[in-house]
Amino acid sequence: MKNRLLLLFPVVLLLFAIACRKNNFITSSNAVIQVSADTLFFDTVFVSTGSITEFVKIVNGNNQKLRLSSVRLMGGSASNFHLNINGVPGPERDNIDLDAGDSLYIFAAVQIDPRSANLPFVLQDSIEVAFNGNKRFIQLQAYGQNAHFLRNAVLTGSTIWDNQLPYVILGGLRVDSNAQLTIQPGTKVYFHADAPLLVDGSLVVNGEKYDSTKVSFQGDRLDAPYNSFPGGFPGIYFRETSAGNHLQYAVIRNAYQAVVVLSPPAGTMPKVLLEQCIIDNSYDAGILAVGGSLQANNCLISNCGKNLVIGGGGSYQFIQCTAASWSNTLMTHSQPVLAIADVAQQGGSTVSGDLQAAFTNCIFWGGNGSVDNEVVVSRQGTHAFHIGFTNCLWKVKAAPSGVTAAGMIANQDPQFDSVNNSRLYYDFHLRAGSPAAGAGVGTALVTDLDGNPRPASAPDLGAYQRQ
Repeated sequence: MKNRLLLLFPVVLLLFAIACRKNNFITSSNAVIQVSADTLFFDTVFVSTGSITEFVKIVNGNNQKLRLSSVRLMGGSASNFHLNINGVPGPERDNIDLDAGDSLYIFAAVQIDPRSANLPFVLQDSIEVAFNGNKRFIQLQAYGQNAHFLRNAVLTGSTIWDNQLPYVILGGLRVDSNAQLTIQPGTKVYFHADAPLLVDGSLVVNGEKYDSTKVSFQGDRLDAPYNSFPGGFPGIYFRETSAGNHLQYAVIRNAYQAVVVLSPPAGTMPKVLLEQCIIDNSYDAGILAVGGSLQANNCLISNCGKNLVIGGGGSYQFIQCTAASWSNTLMTHSQPVLAIADVAQQGGSTVSGDLQAAFTNCIFWGGNGSVDNEVVVSRQGTHAFHIGFTNCLWKVKAAPSGVTAAGMIANQDPQFDSVNNSRLYYDFHLRAGSPAAGAGVGTALVTDLDGNPRPASAPDLGAYQRQ
């Protein structure tokens, strides 16, 4: 009997030590928790005032007790989201003890009126779980206003969007190689920060001249100051297989690269035709073309990091366009508004090819920056290279070499209607007495960017015709 007791004694001590260990708190920063979800999506598309609840489970993954110093909603009581933490409602709870392997539930609810125009389209907040000097975040994301929401969507066949509700793109949208997306007048399309529009098929935008009937593309952050920040969404990318794209009266604002054109289409028609379009406030580039094919008529490309970048060959035509940039509180004007090269870098590879580009009745101007030459042309390869400017106004300290130029106006301020950098207000209509007035040659374009008539001969330069 005595020997049995001696044998049992170490076992009892071991069990006692294990029990004591489980009752002790782990204080190391190496402590871990297991979370059932990193993000809670409230994916219901609301059609009326509604409330939706989702939950996340937090598990103590240690073999000792763990004290959560706090679990809190970062937006606090002002948030559109509301928490119930292990049965206790409120935006925050402190000092929550979890036994080894134990868990707690956090219920998150959102209650909004999606008819409110004051709400953004996507509501966001987060839950912070703090323990032992560590912080773990659980993201919350819900839809705000009524809209069509598409997340990582792929369009096939023929798709038509109307203007009954806005479209909000999350994660990205791809138009398949055999598909066509047609967007009707007055439609508004908003993109989350991670959401490009990738066009492998064709995009047709049927905007009209009035503000209410133009088609707009911009980031989904509508609250100040984010609604004026460049780089709010990646942009529109016309990729290798894309063809037959026509955008009319489209407004593209606050992108990273607003319009990207890659590779020419099969056939003689341009891959992308832009008519009466406005591209504004893009962080990197307004139009970036690499070995592509594009025609732009009556377009304004303004206040972008680089307004027009053409490289690696291709075929381009710009008629009655204005490319202009100023340094302001959002961006510094340090790059020319037009840069052309027969060689470009794409995906780590060098792209080069025949390059043909023609510019007629255009304005290339910038101010309040560090750029002396707003038009820069570079030829490095041996491919065919034909760059022509006809009756354009440009700001150049040294005119580019290797191009043909006729009827040019150099270094004369075009006298735009209004340039106010502090208020970020720009009106690129021409004032009376502008050197660009009546300085153009006749073209086939009978209207301007506003949809107003142009004279058959001696039109104004740029996107707007004085009326």
